[in-house]
Amino acid sequence: MEAPQLVRELDRFDVRLFTLGGTPITLWDIGFVVVGLIVLFWFSGFLTRWLDRRLAGHTHLEATTRHTIGLLVRYTTLVIGFMIIMQAAGINLTTFTVIAGAIGVGVGFGLQNIVSNFVSGLIVMFERPVRLGDRVDIGGIEGSVVEIGARATTVLTNDNVAAIVPNQKLITETVKNWRHGHGVGQLRLAIAAKYANDLNTVRDAMLTVAAANPDVLRDPAPVVRLTTLSGGAIGFELRIHTSLGIPSHPDLLSALQFALMQELASRKVALKE
Repeated sequence: MEAPQLVRELDRFDVRLFTLGGTPITLWDIGFVVVGLIVLFWFSGFLTRWLDRRLAGHTHLEATTRHTIGLLVRYTTLVIGFMIIMQAAGINLTTFTVIAGAIGVGVGFGLQNIVSNFVSGLIVMFERPVRLGDRVDIGGIEGSVVEIGARATTVLTNDNVAAIVPNQKLITETVKNWRHGHGVGQLRLAIAAKYANDLNTVRDAMLTVAAANPDVLRDPAPVVRLTTLSGGAIGFELRIHTSLGIPSHPDLLSALQFALMQELASRKVALKE
């Protein structure tokens, strides 16, 4: 294709589609903005990951602190990048005042929860009532915090199910945190034994299994609690503490359960069917 013909073909995209606040918007403008935003989102993600690796390798900052810094850098990059793209496309940012007003009305009605969760996310990131790796119970959802986002926090349960918890719940509801301020996590193992069993035998079996596992901490010491007396069975719960990381918790629970079943069988303890 010759140069003059190519220029004529490209001129077809220089067609005014509409006017935004007195600024004519063409196909070129829309294409430029779309491509610019794609590059911007990719670059902000790359910058966040690069910064996290640098901080992890050259500082002693906690994972939660690095995560917070990364999110702030990402949002700042997106805001500044968006302004640069709009200006480069020839779109006057003052034209967005009307849109901002409409968004404000929307916030007053349908976006209240979204804005509330976003603000709560900022509070969580700075006050850090929960951190990455903490063992928490939020409204009956128990598990380990694996991600703290701007809108929601992801909690990985013992069943390896990711529960998405709105950040507002971390501020407005009671949150149980078993690892707040230290690196020790608590795990619980529950069984239901028949009434005919000797209570001390069941308790000793559970404590023996806990004592035999090297990943179970001796301080705080393992504890066995009698939890229920109903439904034709007696409920027992073994509570142990470990310094293992979150990914190892399911394996530790599985090992304890295997060992406990063998120990109970050797002591002829009958469980509820």
